[in-house]
Amino acid sequence: MNLIIGIILAATSVVVTILMSGDLKSFWSLSSAFIVLGGTIFSTVASFSFPQLKSAVKAIGIAFRKEDDNLREDIDVIINLANIARRDGLLALEELMDEMKDPFMKKAIMLVVDGSDPEMIESVLDTELQATKARHADNRAVFDAAAAYAPSYGMAGTIIGLICMLRNLSDMASLGPSMAVALITTFYGSILANIVFSPMSKRLKTLGALEYTRKEMVIEGVLAIENGENPRIIKEKLESFLSRMALEGKIKAPAAETGEKS
Repeated sequence: MNLIIGIILAATSVVVTILMSGDLKSFWSLSSAFIVLGGTIFSTVASFSFPQLKSAVKAIGIAFRKEDDNLREDIDVIINLANIARRDGLLALEELMDEMKDPFMKKAIMLVVDGSDPEMIESVLDTELQATKARHADNRAVFDAAAAYAPSYGMAGTIIGLICMLRNLSDMASLGPSMAVALITTFYGSILANIVFSPMSKRLKTLGALEYTRKEMVIEGVLAIENGENPRIIKEKLESFLSRMALEGKIKAPAAETGEKS
């Protein structure tokens, strides 16, 4: 939701500024749009493999989704699992696996139920976490590349426009309009980079940070369950993740830290 609001407000500020100083029609050029948008897309496609591009396109929908920063629910689930394991044993967790919606947590509990040693559990889960980080980095790289290409193609379009203008200096009346059209491509490149591609990349980075924290928290909690630690101690460990994220400004501070009533 923040991404949608931000893009709309940024675009609105540009449109309002144009209307205050001129008219929208004078800022439209099909040839400028073609070289900036087409060039940016084609160069980005040439820079990455098809699987990377496909993954980046899927990430667009994720970027517009509201972030789920309620890590408290994940802590409650893990503590419930810890209580059951402490009371009925680790094998009792197998009955709850079908109810788990989070694939990562389900895999973690499956490893515990299968009797894997802590080192193996941590290794398998950390490998998946690193794979997730690598995939997210590839997605952001696509949008970062597009954000870099757009202004470059804007400048290229401006240069093309200036060359065409300079070749027709005999028609002095057309110099002003020709210069305006030439500069429009630079404008388009800047708009695409700063309103679309860069915010998309940074939004994915924010969402990724939340997902990494959730996975790290699951790893910590599952290992504690496997070691038979007291659920109260596990809860304190997991709540430290909330405090860390709150200090970094990535989630709202827990009610106990803000003085709110829970």
